[in-house]
Amino acid sequence: MVIFLIPSPVNEQPIGIFDSGVGGLTVANAIKQILPGESLVYFGDTAHLPYGDKSAEAIRYYSGKITEFLLGHNAKVILVACNSASASAFDSLREEFSDRVHLIDVIDPVVDYLSSKNFRKIGVIGTKRTISSGAYDSKIRERIPGTQLVSMATPMLVPMIEEGFIFDDISNAIIRTYLSNEALKDIEALILGCTHYPIIRNQISRFFNFNIEVVDSARIVSMILRDTLEKNNLINDSGNVRDEFFISDYTPYFEKIAKMFFEGEINLRKADIWN
Repeated sequence: MVIFLIPSPVNEQPIGIFDSGVGGLTVANAIKQILPGESLVYFGDTAHLPYGDKSAEAIRYYSGKITEFLLGHNAKVILVACNSASASAFDSLREEFSDRVHLIDVIDPVVDYLSSKNFRKIGVIGTKRTISSGAYDSKIRERIPGTQLVSMATPMLVPMIEEGFIFDDISNAIIRTYLSNEALKDIEALILGCTHYPIIRNQISRFFNFNIEVVDSARIVSMILRDTLEKNNLINDSGNVRDEFFISDYTPYFEKIAKMFFEGEINLRKADIWN
């Protein structure tokens, strides 16, 4: 007997998401809030985190391999849920893969959102790679020329979060040390230029006495994703939902955070895509 496998309709294919670690889970969680009927396939490159201290060339290599992996899992859209990868690799990904899949980064949607505001002074914190790339500086200067932007690298925040130091004296001390920088005085909004940072958003907001807008990309990007799916008739309304989570190196903290975001057991597997 010959069995013919009928491929799933394109709209039932999953949304691909990748980040260097747990940070992209903040985006995945926001997507689930806005698009509960969509399936996700997530890749956390825990073997190479943090991307923020890697070279642009290395990030482009990792990002390309992960994109191929997600395409192999039939992703209909791929969301680069990492600011370092969005800054260093998004243009090359678009050049190589845009004829095969819709690609969305986490920087452009935030800049578009801020262009509708009237902030006079904005801060952005992120990894060394994101800040040194000047991605936010150049895009905001182009889109919102009258706004002053202060950029500051905060490299200890990602490893702090990945090691599970949140809501304690250690994380509060590190956050306070960074945000006390005189350059951030009188900012009206702060861009969380790393998808890990929404995990400590409340601590950051508390430092500023909840008097500024703390801008995280997760919900903003999720709205752009929804618009992209609707525009291209890719909304999954079949009721068939299956989420998959892959990591390049197992870390107990990743599983802990993933279960916290997705309330229970998750389908978590290790995938060595480098060989």
